[in-house]
Amino acid sequence: MITMKDIVREGHPALRVKAAEVTLPLSKEDIAIGNDMLTFLKNSQDEEIAEKYELRAGIGIAAPQLAIEKRIIAMYLLDDRERLISHVLYNPKIVSHSVEDACLAGGEGCLSVDRDVEGYVVRHMRVTVQAFDINSKPIKLRFKGYPAMCVQHEIDHINGVMFYDHINEKEPFKLNGEVTIID
Repeated sequence: MITMKDIVREGHPALRVKAAEVTLPLSKEDIAIGNDMLTFLKNSQDEEIAEKYELRAGIGIAAPQLAIEKRIIAMYLLDDRERLISHVLYNPKIVSHSVEDACLAGGEGCLSVDRDVEGYVVRHMRVTVQAFDINSKPIKLRFKGYPAMCVQHEIDHINGVMFYDHINEKEPFKLNGEVTIID
């Protein structure tokens, strides 16, 4: 079971490396990593389990956050219609995105960052992602709003990018052009 002690923090070199593609068909090890990551997210959102194991709640996690330099991400969250978004994605990549930009009103957080970082992280409002699922099958998914912010955050991780790299250092709450702020 993954706990907070398994998650590397800011400054760890794995967080700044472009992770390697996962070989297909998936190995048992890579399937297990994906399943463990998704289980961590579910556990982190379960009040009893989170309290017992001192887990910080998360909606997404990427393998580099476990010092595993592979292109694997997991997401577990509700969209704006209260539908469950639950995925483990292997070798995900954004293949198209909206012109419209958005950001989260409260900024972003990260399981690998133990401090508050204020400022807007501007991302695409909608993205289309191609990846492989846990059965090594190609999939294409479309995300909008909060789930789109999440998948972009996790894909950044597998590319060695931290969320605060997107924040304007001098004016963290300055928005250029039209940006939808998501509550």
